[in-house]
This record gives sequence, structure tokens and C-alpha cells, in this order.
Amino acid sequence: MGLVCRVVEQAGIPTVCVSTGRDLTAQVMPPRSLFVNFPMGNNFGGPFNAGQQTAILRRAFSLFEEVDEGGFLEDWSDSWPTQVEYFRGRTGASG
Repeated sequence: MGLVCRVVEQAGIPTVCVSTGRDLTAQVMPPRSLFVNFPMGNNFGGPFNAGQQTAILRRAFSLFEEVDEGGFLEDWSDSWPTQVEYFRGRTGASG
């Protein structure tokens, strides 16, 4: 997504990338990005958490006015409220 942001920005349209992958975002260096340390697919917070979703969206929009140079990466201060269990492969008996 960061590469798309760079191309769109070159066309004159400002962009902000809200990312859950800090290492990849730092490598690609989109013009403006906000890293949220949430599970993939939850860039704006948990389901039904309108307050958190709105706060993240407002912060992302504010980067349009605050950041002029490319490669800006900010870390969102909140973290996911529960321990995340990632799928580690096949479960149960094989057969």
C-alpha cells in the first residue's frame, strides 16, 4: 500500500497510510504514515469501537496539514487491549 501512496502522491494527491506492519512501512516509506500496533485488518481499531476508530482517523487526517516531507512515520500510542493469538499452522490430527 505504501508504494501506491507514493505514486498517488506524485500525481499531486496527498495520502496517509494507516499501517499495521511497521517494518514494511519503514522500508517502503510512504509520504505520511501512522503505525497502529494492532492485528492485521484492524487498522482503525476493534469492531464497534467508534471512539478509537474516530480518534485514529482524525490523527491520520491531521497529518495532511502537519507533514510536508516524505517518509514520515508516527507510532499510535494505544495498543491492542488483549493478547493476540496468531494461527501457527494446522491443528488437530492429520489424516
